[in-house]
Amino acid sequence: MPVSELVVRKFTNGRFAQNSYLLGDRASRAAVLIDPGEDPRGLLAEVARGGWHVEAIWLTHAHIDHVLGVPEAKKLTSAPVLLHADDQPLYANVPQQAAWMGFDSPPLPAPDGELHDGQELRLGPHRFVVRHTPGHSPGSVCFTGPGMVIAGDVLFSGSIGRTDLPGGDFGTLMRSIHAHLLTLSDDTVLHAGHGDDSTIGIERTTNPFITGEVRAG
Repeated sequence: MPVSELVVRKFTNGRFAQNSYLLGDRASRAAVLIDPGEDPRGLLAEVARGGWHVEAIWLTHAHIDHVLGVPEAKKLTSAPVLLHADDQPLYANVPQQAAWMGFDSPPLPAPDGELHDGQELRLGPHRFVVRHTPGHSPGSVCFTGPGMVIAGDVLFSGSIGRTDLPGGDFGTLMRSIHAHLLTLSDDTVLHAGHGDDSTIGIERTTNPFITGEVRAG
């Protein structure tokens, strides 16, 4: 019997260099996709190559660079799409987001379910908890799991999410980071929506937004 090991695969894609993730349980081949991104071809190739059964598509938030690939991912996998209710207006307005940036996007398939703070999600034997972390967008969430956090655009290696987009707020974002991420152990691996992996300990001691070197967004 294969060992029940949690597999993490990252795929950087699209014009915004966004990170999409596949989380998989090696024993059962159950998987979830997180933020399919603008170009999910690499992510979906891994689904086929690895023989993964995708049980759900989890969205950290509904900015365009994280969700443009949802139609293709849902078509291939038939998996339910889960999003926090506070970001559903953003999700519904993806065609308008695209127009602001000078390109076209069709409407996306409606979410199949809602994420909420404290919700427990399972991937085989592995437990993840949803943490509502607004500030970058009203419905941003992070997924905390075994030794890791999938942080979307809340916290990056050396930086934080933008707060100059509709629904963003610097003070709210910093409160989310302090309440939900800096309470994690220092060795927790940070998988962000853009850029390199880090750890909570590294960000706690070196991230200028957390150490106070940068005080305004």
